[in-house]
Amino acid sequence: MSRFIIIILVVTVLAYAGWFATRSKPIEVELATITRGTVESTVVNTRAGTIKACRRAKLAPASGGQIIKLTIKEGERVKKGQVLLEIWNSDLVAKLELAKQQMLTAEKRRHEACIISDKAYRESGRMQKLVARNFVSQKRSDDADADALARQASCDALTADVKRSKAQIRVAQSGLERTVMTAPFAGVIAVVTGEVGEYATPSPPGIPTPPIVDLIDDTCLYVSAPMDEIDAPKLKIGQFARITLDAIPGQIFIGKIRRIAPYVTELEKQARTVDVEVDFEEPPKLQLLAGYSADVEAVIDRHDDVLRVPAQAIRQQDKVLVLGADGKLEERKLKTGITNWAFTEVTDGLKAGSQVLLTSDEDDVKAGTQVKQKAHQ
Repeated sequence: MSRFIIIILVVTVLAYAGWFATRSKPIEVELATITRGTVESTVVNTRAGTIKACRRAKLAPASGGQIIKLTIKEGERVKKGQVLLEIWNSDLVAKLELAKQQMLTAEKRRHEACIISDKAYRESGRMQKLVARNFVSQKRSDDADADALARQASCDALTADVKRSKAQIRVAQSGLERTVMTAPFAGVIAVVTGEVGEYATPSPPGIPTPPIVDLIDDTCLYVSAPMDEIDAPKLKIGQFARITLDAIPGQIFIGKIRRIAPYVTELEKQARTVDVEVDFEEPPKLQLLAGYSADVEAVIDRHDDVLRVPAQAIRQQDKVLVLGADGKLEERKLKTGITNWAFTEVTDGLKAGSQVLLTSDEDDVKAGTQVKQKAHQ
């Protein structure tokens, strides 16, 4: 009897050892623990955006001619009203000087005529008094009155001549100003294409020509970025946005949407987009350059302190694989809220502390699979 019991024990031990040796080992996977936090619904640009200056002027002189003075160079900062270049204008300078001399002559002639006119009026008044006392004839009084009126007409005519001379000065001055190009605002000179001695030609109507000077006001910058037409209805003026730059990796700038284009841009072989302009909430402390590439992430909605699951863990039909108490995966159907590329809000189907499958090196991981957390190296 004891021998039979020993045989049974040996067979049991051997069977257990065989099962232990041949049983499937738990698959190592990466699990994520469900926690509470913030989830945002966002949209991003479809192609790289661009930093642009609020004011940028591509300048050319109003009149064509030979450049005789060029007082600037690329990269130089200029003030509003500062002279940038001057076109040959000696003839206009001479005309302006002639107009000024003509005005001085006209002014002196007017002054002389008006003095004589005043004297004639006084003489006319004296004659009227003498007529009243019968000291002179009425004819002499009438002659004095006529002379006074004639002298006044001469004064008025020469006064008009002075006004005409002043107008001629303004015309000459305007023509001269067309040969001098000044900065319409303070900024930095980006490009200068002309040289002293070269000829500058203003653009004819409908035929653009390269500007002589490209002036940028880099104290005010914004980002223009194309958004997919599908996302356009979600965007609103004043929405919070994040700006990132390829030139300054790792830094995020805060901004607000200031303008949404009222039309859709159509480009061949590209998605239809809507241009969005975003202002920097605070002026960047770093010196940014107009033309930098930039990306915009506009925040459409935000929920704080909600249950969230990594977006990577969600499978088709909003299902996830949850680690059960026995170490096996269980499939759960979730009810979700807002989502982004990183997290999805969970409104039902999970609780805080649950662990869900994130990634696995095996392709056949499914519900019922025995798993264990991959050791972090």
